[in-house]
Amino acid sequence: MTAYIIRRLLLVIPTLFGIMILNFAVVQIVPGGPVEQMIAEMTGTAVESTARFSGSDESEALNNLNLESSNDGKYRGGQGLDPDIIREIEVMYGLDKPAHIRFFNMIKDYLTFDFGESFFRDRKVIELVLDKMPVSISLGLWTTLLVYLISIPLGIRKAIKDGSRFDITSSTIITIGYAIPNFLFAVILIVFFAGGRYYDFFPLRGLTSDNFNDLSFFQQILDYFWHLTLPLIAMVVSGFAGLTLLTKNSFLDQINQQYVITARSKGLSENKVLYGHVFRNAMLIVIAGFPSAFIGILFSSSLFIEVIFSLDGLGLLGYEAALTRDYPVIFATLYFFSLLGLIMGILGDVMYSIVDPRIDFESRDT
Repeated sequence: MTAYIIRRLLLVIPTLFGIMILNFAVVQIVPGGPVEQMIAEMTGTAVESTARFSGSDESEALNNLNLESSNDGKYRGGQGLDPDIIREIEVMYGLDKPAHIRFFNMIKDYLTFDFGESFFRDRKVIELVLDKMPVSISLGLWTTLLVYLISIPLGIRKAIKDGSRFDITSSTIITIGYAIPNFLFAVILIVFFAGGRYYDFFPLRGLTSDNFNDLSFFQQILDYFWHLTLPLIAMVVSGFAGLTLLTKNSFLDQINQQYVITARSKGLSENKVLYGHVFRNAMLIVIAGFPSAFIGILFSSSLFIEVIFSLDGLGLLGYEAALTRDYPVIFATLYFFSLLGLIMGILGDVMYSIVDPRIDFESRDT
């Protein structure tokens, strides 16, 4: 197993390189880059975005650039600006170099975890990521944990009671929960429980209260989960349906196997058969989906929740960076999530071998 893990870790490097070069190439052909963003700011045609720009940086850039008449057509909206001014903007954003040189310089910096500085925020990218990470980790970790704690026992119960009233009723509830998007369910929760129309039980902004540092340790824990209650409910309700049905189907497939019939014929109790034999085999496919489930919840699934509940996390940061073409933030978040996803894939294989020692990845490679 050690040799297999080493090989997988070595494969992370070319895989990550391929992901970065593909996305870098795509970004180069997408219109509306940072130079065009600055031109729009200078000409007064910019559309306000959700990103929080640094006023001092923007003012300094505009003060240093004198507008003159020209017909430069390289960038959309560049007519009327002196080519030297556009050249200065390119230098300011590091876009004066050829694309391949910029890519390899970026990768070289990333290897030392130097992610540069945001184009439109007066902060280093690593500082932005570290500031937003607690929110995304909180949402992703607790949601994944709750989804698995609910889905696995419920799926097993549904498999045991297959076709019963409990199975039919729970399937109906699960289907309804799955059909409602998490952002719509979040809005419903706000209307009923966060001062939208009826009750005002839960807060709507941030991960903690303003007086969090003044609270005792126990009060801080309560405050933390008080803020997370509605976002977690919104994410869990729409997230556990697929895993529940997957668990049920996995158990149903294993319950009908010959080894289960043999175990029962030997007089083993039903719990011994289910959790001593069936559970290990049925959980393989569930464990295999854990890495992708965690990454999906951590990034894509939490984006709308972060926006609706004013939780400033990595999903919202990446979304705002994409809108404003803040390349350092875009590629840093892409690098982070890609690396995390690849590592989680390796952890999934390790969990495979722990649950079922019969699986030998090394023999499969030879």
